[in-house]
Amino acid sequence: MVGTALLLLRPDVAPVRAPTAPTAAAVKLLLDGPHGARFAGELSASRQSYFSSRIELAAQSDPDFVQIVARQHAIGVTSGHKFLLATWRGVPVTAFAASFLDTSVAIFTLESSGLRRPADLVGKRVGYRRASEGDVVFDAMMAQLGLPRSQITKVADRDSFDALRAGEVDAIIAAIDAQPDPTSSAFVKLNVIKPQDYGIHVPGLVYFASNALVHEQPSTIADVLQGLIRGWQFTYADYARSVPVLAGAGPGSLNPERLRFELQQQRPLVLPTGGRIGDYDESRWRTLRDILLFAKLGEEDVPLAQTVNYQFLRDVYRRSPDLAAPGAWSEEK
Repeated sequence: MVGTALLLLRPDVAPVRAPTAPTAAAVKLLLDGPHGARFAGELSASRQSYFSSRIELAAQSDPDFVQIVARQHAIGVTSGHKFLLATWRGVPVTAFAASFLDTSVAIFTLESSGLRRPADLVGKRVGYRRASEGDVVFDAMMAQLGLPRSQITKVADRDSFDALRAGEVDAIIAAIDAQPDPTSSAFVKLNVIKPQDYGIHVPGLVYFASNALVHEQPSTIADVLQGLIRGWQFTYADYARSVPVLAGAGPGSLNPERLRFELQQQRPLVLPTGGRIGDYDESRWRTLRDILLFAKLGEEDVPLAQTVNYQFLRDVYRRSPDLAAPGAWSEEK
């Protein structure tokens, strides 16, 4: 009787539960600059849920941007210029694709000035920003053409369109998508000199990740790359659909007309004729390396073969050949 009573009074034993797998931590995708047209592929991929992994998109502009990405075991997008200089300083990161396949740098002059070719700039004043991508690309273009750089007056921190209109300089070095659009009160007719037209081809914006993430989570890199390709496809397939999505992305709304204008300016950099989204080749990287060495901005302590990866792109396009097909320009794809 005592034994029976003890059994009746014993508290229920909770069933043994199988351990649950911890939720995978989100990987950060950091943008080197504010939300806008130049990050339209990333914004579209995030808004349209093209990433199957947990990806957190965030804008974080900083002089040590590449180091921040490495420290946080994250993915980032920045200029090839900034990326390569960081790797030479020993930052453990690897590039795996391009956002802009070529530089967005251009030289602008007023249409009324008659300055239309690099040779026309000899003896003129050019506004620029020191040690910037535009600075080194401009010098490389002039050197390649055999033009005397010593006869060009470079004016630091006068690289704005306001300075150009005010006559403070005769030309400025700026991003192609920074020019005023025709609806702007600041609009003025411009001549545009593109380094690509004179044989200077270097990676523009590039996607990269910390070496730790590349080695430990290669499937995440591949997933993000596929999502980015689809994001850029969505962006350029139909402005009527993509611009409203992009205009509402981020902490502040973007002007739809301005956004469309910037997208049109940068389209050849994302979708070159006969090229694939995200693709880059070794020749562009070698040119960028040579330009940076020519500018004496650093020494190549880490070879390109250790900092630039081509396999992720090859694998993504091999596994999903429809991403590169002409019919890949719809959201359903």
